Amino acid sequence: MKMSRLTMKFGGTSVGSAAAIRQVVDIVSDSLKCGDELAVVVSAMSGVTDQLLDSARAAAAGDQSRYLHLNADIRAKHFAVIEELISSESQRLTVAQELDQLLEAHLELCQAIRILGEATPRICDSIVSFGERLSSRLITAVMVSAGLPVKQYDSSKFVITDSNFQDADPLWDETEARISEGLLPQLQEGVTPVITGFIGATPDGTLTTLGRGGSDFCAAIIAAFLQSDELIIWTDVDGVMTTDPRLDSRARVLPYVSYQEIGELAFYGAKVLHPKTVQPIVNRNIPLRVRNTFNSAHPGTLIGERSQASETVIKAITNINDVSMLTVSGKGMLGVPGIAGRTFLATARAGANILMISQSSSEQSFCFTVIDPVAGDVKAAVEQELQREIQHNNIDSVDILSDIVIITVVGSGMRGTPGVAGRVFSLLGEHRINVLAIAQGSSECSISFIISESDLEHAVTELHSLALETAENDRVNGRGSPY
Repeated sequence: MKMSRLTMKFGGTSVGSAAAIRQVVDIVSDSLKCGDELAVVVSAMSGVTDQLLDSARAAAAGDQSRYLHLNADIRAKHFAVIEELISSESQRLTVAQELDQLLEAHLELCQAIRILGEATPRICDSIVSFGERLSSRLITAVMVSAGLPVKQYDSSKFVITDSNFQDADPLWDETEARISEGLLPQLQEGVTPVITGFIGATPDGTLTTLGRGGSDFCAAIIAAFLQSDELIIWTDVDGVMTTDPRLDSRARVLPYVSYQEIGELAFYGAKVLHPKTVQPIVNRNIPLRVRNTFNSAHPGTLIGERSQASETVIKAITNINDVSMLTVSGKGMLGVPGIAGRTFLATARAGANILMISQSSSEQSFCFTVIDPVAGDVKAAVEQELQREIQHNNIDSVDILSDIVIITVVGSGMRGTPGVAGRVFSLLGEHRINVLAIAQGSSECSISFIISESDLEHAVTELHSLALETAENDRVNGRGSPY
């Protein structure tokens, strides 16, 4: 059997308890027994990142008792694993001392925040980094106790980023050099690195983070520059689903999706992967697999370069809730250049990400969506930017519509297939579901549209029925995964 070089990433629920960590140890052990070279990337234990952020807020508010209590809770969670999974007293003592040093450093940072009365983005990155730093040391100690050839590493030594704290971007050349020089030789010598996810550092060593969910991104970076044969994301579901099983219990695991399809699914609400995950591996054609830590016999979902050639109209349906649609309208906009550009720049200055854009051909109105919490700020910013046009009645209004959702239907089989949009919207019309706005990218891999929040479950159920029907046609006709 050919030896594989694998990068495995285990999410928060996969390392959230002693029982879960025991599963992780078994998965890693089985892979090593097969002769694989292996790098392991781990998230913080489930719930710990939120507790750390809570501790920073409490410290900024001067609530010392709160952050002391949170620190004690985090300690108890990690030390419960030590008690259950590490039998050697000397090994227990060693890892306990390591964790206590980190927990003491967390308290010192909280005290500094309390004195300053402010938790800056830079300090918040340092605070939340403790989650992965604690879990990686704990998991390494458990694996050492089980006899595995592992060594702990902080990703901040390898993933070098800019100083955009809380959502840093890698400096690719420096990161590649650090991983090639620091981690690759370890694999070649038979050592399995256990690496913190989520964390990077500026060239001068200041800690940064890659944004919430950035452990997936971090793992993909490491997989790319280790030249891995496959990246495996271990989570608490069997793979990428055809839709949210909470909306339709018929949801099933997709055996294969393309990079492009998973990019659309991740951006438009699928929670399995961080939207940036495929970025480092796509140009290297490294396949990615999503698997379930708690059902390791299931093969999961394979994600690769090639689109599946089929007549499937919809491969999956995803949705984004808690969004608002802003509409800029006015007869005086007709033929006036720059209105949309200025609107979107004002939106960016308000700190908002635009999820979807739709414009009428008459140029008398266009709409775009943002998440609910920033909608009011975006409206104010756009009105300020277009104040002159509003005063001269060239723009009538900037309106907000809430209680809506974005639904996206995804499938590479849509490309070049006539009548896809017609089938989708005819189906919605038959069920009296009103579509408020529509957008389709030039890739033809997805169609997004806005409906009332009250119609969400009904729309997803009907569209999912269409997806399942065409998938069954594929099965009957012998069309399947290209892998």
